Amino acid sequence: MDIVFVEALKVDTLIGIYDWERRSKQPVVLDLEMAFDNRVPAATDRIEDTLDYKAVSKRLEAFIAAAQFGLVETLAERCAEIVRGEFGVTWLRLRVRKPGAVRGAAAVGVQIERGRRPD
Repeated sequence: MDIVFVEALKVDTLIGIYDWERRSKQPVVLDLEMAFDNRVPAATDRIEDTLDYKAVSKRLEAFIAAAQFGLVETLAERCAEIVRGEFGVTWLRLRVRKPGAVRGAAAVGVQIERGRRPD
């Protein structure tokens, strides 16, 4: 199995359950791994044959920047649905982090896997 990944995609958004979190945007950071067979694009050298990580990143950036969720769990699920539904990804692992959300921790967040991991 091949993996296409996006690491440390930082997007500012309104997220959180506390009043002070709802007053201004704060950063979330995404790490995304997506299953994709890279043999065809490697043979053709054509962007049209790839899982275009720039297109995935731009789509998620736009969605997250406009979103207003209380929980990172909800944000992670919606992002996974977009990637799987719009980009035809059969399996993904997504980590969503909120840097500085807990005093003493570099970040907190969730990691999810969706779909069946290919062999």
